[in-house]
Amino acid sequence: MRKILITNDDGIYSDGIIRLAQTAKEFGEVWVVAPESQRSAMSHSITLRHPIEAWSVDFPVEGVHAYACDGTPADCVRIGVLNIVPGKPDNVFSGINYGYNVASDIQYSATAGAAFEGAFQGIHAIAFSEDADVRHSVTDKYIRELMAELIDKPLGVNQIWNVNFPGCDLSECAGTLRDRSVSTDVFYGDIYNETRISDDRIQYMVEGIRNWEAEQGTDLRAILDNYISIGVVNNFK
Repeated sequence: MRKILITNDDGIYSDGIIRLAQTAKEFGEVWVVAPESQRSAMSHSITLRHPIEAWSVDFPVEGVHAYACDGTPADCVRIGVLNIVPGKPDNVFSGINYGYNVASDIQYSATAGAAFEGAFQGIHAIAFSEDADVRHSVTDKYIRELMAELIDKPLGVNQIWNVNFPGCDLSECAGTLRDRSVSTDVFYGDIYNETRISDDRIQYMVEGIRNWEAEQGTDLRAILDNYISIGVVNNFK
């Protein structure tokens, strides 16, 4: 039977990972190894200087083998592939992330970073993301269909499939665009707001300014136009 390892960066009890595991169960035996809490924007970082711990947990999807971990999302994939899943998984799914992973901002994404770790370990990997909103109708309508399409669709060395679902109502979804390139624009243009907390210390808090422009043919343009975006993302070769 196919074995599927699932992780995320929003924490093991986030709504997205639960919905992803529910769908993945239709395709094989599901193993979840995910952070105990929020780990967004950790990219592909791993833990080297101290041990990481993982422990079995009750998971709200029947039949899923689930472990929480105090490491990064990439750590979760590493111990899942190398230690926890018997005989290694056939697929790594990361998500469903709370927020898009598109454009140049993808370099910070721990959702993508976890999928890249799966690819680095020689496992076919897919990252799934959606708008940071309560509207899941497009995702829930199409995720099974796209999972079936991509689960065995070939990838090159250190490549992942990257799927983003628009945050519109189902009636407003314009369809699916494949072969989207990663936009060179930013999804958020960041500024840092300053607060002086003492004579010699300043506190900086990031604020993201949403970008509503993108070139044609890219993941960001697809999402801005209410399309599901599918594309291949390269790590290193």
